[in-house]
Amino acid sequence: MHFHKEHIVRKTYRSVTLAAATAALLITGPAAHAALTTYTSQSAYLAAVGDTGVDTYDDLDIEAYATPFHREAGDYTYVATTGPTSTNAYGASDNDIDWYLSTAQREDTLTFSSFGTPIAGAGGFFFGGDIAGFTVDAPYIIVAATDSTGATLTYTVEHPTPTSFLGFVSDGVIVSLSVTSGGQDGLDGGGIYGTVNDLHLSVAAPVPEPATYGMLALGLGVMGVMARRRRNG
Repeated sequence: MHFHKEHIVRKTYRSVTLAAATAALLITGPAAHAALTTYTSQSAYLAAVGDTGVDTYDDLDIEAYATPFHREAGDYTYVATTGPTSTNAYGASDNDIDWYLSTAQREDTLTFSSFGTPIAGAGGFFFGGDIAGFTVDAPYIIVAATDSTGATLTYTVEHPTPTSFLGFVSDGVIVSLSVTSGGQDGLDGGGIYGTVNDLHLSVAAPVPEPATYGMLALGLGVMGVMARRRRNG
């Protein structure tokens, strides 16, 4: 009987130790290399980041805004720039209530950078607009994010609408986000302009306290012991 109890204690110790080692891997594993991940769901993006600020652009009007254009998304500051043809951005809207930010030239890129706070996530609603500032069907929109390691991830959204959300999350720091309207060849009129609404800037998701991992390890160990007892009972 003494041997049986000692055997259970040893098995319990091994279970807790293994669970603790697993928790330690969860803490240290992802830090080795920075990586960018895309999200096409706003809710999934928000679940992957921490505190988020949103620039709605509802303070704009249909007029030119010289860039660099200093803006705020909640508590986070940033700078919008356009180019290479024009250094102006434009306010745009379908109803004079919900406003967007657009380029002044159809082939220009709208870039967001110079973030006042290190951010791990950036995104928004990306789509096409016309020369009058109204939304139009764009063949595709190209959105790209670059992080502090120099890695760039480019994502193409085909036939985007004002509800087409795209977000990027890095386990490092995002240094820029840009949007360009593609598929301009053969288009009549003024072409299609890259447009953004509700720019999201986010810090990294909170890291669980070490005590949380300790409780997780202990809980996994206890569950392992209970499972073994059921099998042996």
